[in-house]
Amino acid sequence: MYFLYSEKETDYLKSRDARLGEVIDKIGPIERTVDSDLFSSVVHHIIGQQISTKAQQTIWQRLNDAWGEVTPAAIGKASVKELQSFGMSFRKAEYIKDFSEKVLRGAFDLAAVEKMTDEEAIRALAGLKGIGVWTAEMILLFCLQRPNIFSFDDLAIQRGMRMVYHHRKISRKLFEKYRRRLSPCCSVASLYFWAVAGGAIPEMHDYAPKKNPPRPKVPSGNRPR
Repeated sequence: MYFLYSEKETDYLKSRDARLGEVIDKIGPIERTVDSDLFSSVVHHIIGQQISTKAQQTIWQRLNDAWGEVTPAAIGKASVKELQSFGMSFRKAEYIKDFSEKVLRGAFDLAAVEKMTDEEAIRALAGLKGIGVWTAEMILLFCLQRPNIFSFDDLAIQRGMRMVYHHRKISRKLFEKYRRRLSPCCSVASLYFWAVAGGAIPEMHDYAPKKNPPRPKVPSGNRPR
């Protein structure tokens, strides 16, 4: 399954921002894989923190090979040591175990989160061990498919914006100006900024000063179809 959007969203973004409109036309539709199950999405994101995409995929595949499906019940039966044996750190295993226990005893209501506003859902998810605001925002976008997610903390989005708009730096104030302009379709805009940051348009370059850190990691799956 891919993040669902249509010409309705892209036409709106084109009407609001000519430069982003040119990017959308050059890149075309983007297929971004999503995970519609909130529990497995949280676990997947915890696993993927601060490791390569390949390592994340390897660990995730091991879990699925072992259990067939990553569920609260499956993790509830596993010890922290067993979770570690799949290749994750002790701390991540503890976070995942804690999350599954909260779900199993009803302390964390997955169905309720799905009905919350973006702000409420981010607060609820960020209250879990191992989940920060950025990760919560990514879960809202790539699991719940919320249409208006725009993460200031995402370095790849900032890079894409610098490349599209020729800015040397994206301040919070500037970021919020673009959020207002692109709302309520910020999630689709994010897909295109990620694609630009990942090199989808080779002639575009980053305008940040050379002393900036190396190119940020772009979420996997952002590819034109």
